[in-house]
Amino acid sequence: MSPSSFIVEVVVENKPLARDPEGETIHRNLILKGGYSQVTNVRAGKLLRMNVEASSEEDAKQLVQKLCDDLRIYNPAAHICRVRVVS
Repeated sequence: MSPSSFIVEVVVENKPLARDPEGETIHRNLILKGGYSQVTNVRAGKLLRMNVEASSEEDAKQLVQKLCDDLRIYNPAAHICRVRVVS
């Protein structure tokens, strides 16, 4: 079976109990000052979008998860990393 092309997204963000200074600043200085008081919290993170050739969606997802773990794309002590195939 020839490989197919998949788009895989990786979201890296601080763990839930860790402070998020970037998210706090966006919330306080932009959102609240802009009059959007209905927004009660903002968490900032990083989005990586990768084009991956693999034989299946699951293989593409596993490859990217392994890449993130092996290459230390994120710090597991401080961050959570979510991987999903979008197409």
